[in-house]
Amino acid sequence: MPTWLRHPLFWIYLVLGGLFVFIVFVARYELGLAEEPLFLVSTILVFGVVTAILTAAYRVRKLLRNRLSLIGIIIVLFFSAIAIAAPWLAPPENPREPYRIVRCGYTHMPQPPNGENPLEQIWKVITKQATICEARPFGLIQSYDIYYGIVWGTSMAFFVGLVITGLNVLIGLVIGSIGAYFGRWIDEILMRITDVFLAFPFLVAAITMAAVLQPSLGRGLLTAMIALIFFGWMGYARLIRGDILAIKERDYVYAAQALGVPHHRILMRHIIPNAIYPTLVVGSMDIGSYVLSFAALSFLGLGAEVGFADWGQMISFARDWIPRLSDHWYIVVYPGMAILLFVLGWNLIGDAFRDILDPRLKGAR
Repeated sequence: MPTWLRHPLFWIYLVLGGLFVFIVFVARYELGLAEEPLFLVSTILVFGVVTAILTAAYRVRKLLRNRLSLIGIIIVLFFSAIAIAAPWLAPPENPREPYRIVRCGYTHMPQPPNGENPLEQIWKVITKQATICEARPFGLIQSYDIYYGIVWGTSMAFFVGLVITGLNVLIGLVIGSIGAYFGRWIDEILMRITDVFLAFPFLVAAITMAAVLQPSLGRGLLTAMIALIFFGWMGYARLIRGDILAIKERDYVYAAQALGVPHHRILMRHIIPNAIYPTLVVGSMDIGSYVLSFAALSFLGLGAEVGFADWGQMISFARDWIPRLSDHWYIVVYPGMAILLFVLGWNLIGDAFRDILDPRLKGAR
């Protein structure tokens, strides 16, 4: 038997790949989600997260012996499972708009959960013994089902967090690496531009920009994501610049320059691969922070459009009833706990990624 067939990672990737194809096929054609590309993109991102976590857990087994890292991994895998299984956990009424929260009537008053055991009501929904509106596992707010919003909001949280973080890291990587490698006036101009952006408080600047863009772009994911990306790349640019400034003084870089190796090849093959680890670690820890910032924009009416499955908007629906939380605790507790646990999971797992991605820390724990 070939060696690669005996490698556990081969079977992990094979099983995950087969599961991905099966879920996408069933969701798109059996459940009627063929017209929803956002679900496909979110599913790809979630499977990427699961693959990365399982690969890391296999290669760095000591992570599983670190309690905090293990808790973070479990939390993120739990949300990954919810995002992947969303079409079965909360079947959409309109397959063409699965991210549109199910609305049960048109009353403004919060409606309490149906029964004392939410798990029992969720099981009825999964087994199709009851509809979302009949089961009402977490209650209703402004007639929107809280359970449906949390389930499909999980997929949206992964999409928002991973895309915003990925683009911010990419922009910061390009600006920081160009400035650090070429130096002199190029570095001076790029860093002064970075300083100007850093002068603005991140969340205040994002709120202002989202408010300015909303009349032209409309309320939705694009407006809020552009605002968070526009003011989110500077820290990564500074971080990667500092690491590249140290690495470009190494002997192997001078040797490559003396041999006439093109600048882009030196950057891509010799400098960036050795300098990017701290940036990736910070990026993994910022995923939860960007989800929290996006939720803040949605709460203020600058994020997802009304009725879209987003945790921040779920809390926004409840803002008129916050003074009476003793009677309607469920309208804030369930979406608030979803945000809290999601952010906590990524913060804990960021420390685990530091052990994986930074070779200087191998063997330190």
